[in-house]
Amino acid sequence: MTAISDCFENLAHKRECALIPFITAGDPDIETTAEALRVLDCSGADIIELGVPYSDPLADGPVIQAAATRALQKGTTLDQVLEMLKATSPSLRSPIILFTYYNPILNRGINQFLQQVADAGVAGLVVPDLPLEEAANLLTPAAEIGIDVTLLIAPTSSPERIEAIARASQGFIYLVSVTGVTGMRSQVETRVSDLLQKIRNYTEKPIGVGFGISQAEQARQVKEWGADAAIVGSAFVKRLAEGTPQQGLKAIAEFCQTLKSAIANP
Repeated sequence: MTAISDCFENLAHKRECALIPFITAGDPDIETTAEALRVLDCSGADIIELGVPYSDPLADGPVIQAAATRALQKGTTLDQVLEMLKATSPSLRSPIILFTYYNPILNRGINQFLQQVADAGVAGLVVPDLPLEEAANLLTPAAEIGIDVTLLIAPTSSPERIEAIARASQGFIYLVSVTGVTGMRSQVETRVSDLLQKIRNYTEKPIGVGFGISQAEQARQVKEWGADAAIVGSAFVKRLAEGTPQQGLKAIAEFCQTLKSAIANP
């Protein structure tokens, strides 16, 4: 069993919803990223998603795009991110999911990339621009090395495509709550409830809902609709970027605790 599957199974026994915060590596700097991982790990995160800064982040909204730009301007590289993870991940309870686009993986070579991220302690991958039709090229060798590649289902996905993605996705299924990019929104669309039920028709795998959750009430809502995880990105990235690094770390710790309290069992 992978670290991610094990995490979801343990939470299911306690009838708990997972909290998956997202931050961008290298914003404001790589040292603060390492500390942020430790802070989130101690503040209620069950799994942590770490974004590798990329120059053309098609799925990301303005907050995460700006963070990636700042990180790249600081000179953040994939090698730096992996070196930091190799030093930090052994002390973390939460499995780390790397959020990266497909081009850096292809550029490095799939097998070499997978070996390097495995050596750094990465438990899973989310690759938002990896089409289902090409996913096997990554899914198969990743499974052999023990890394889960989680696929995304969009609100516009057809029943046939939902079934195929649900069958192929590893670790859990990432349900995108909106048609569009990441970002903070005032409410979660009610169709998420229907989408969760549609996916349940095809699989018993855990389902995480992301893109747009920025408040404790929204996290609680997706839990009540039946989600197994609430994935929160822009709201964490924004808090970590405001003020000094220490102020940002304090802000994400408090926010993480608030979110986890909202989705924990009474």
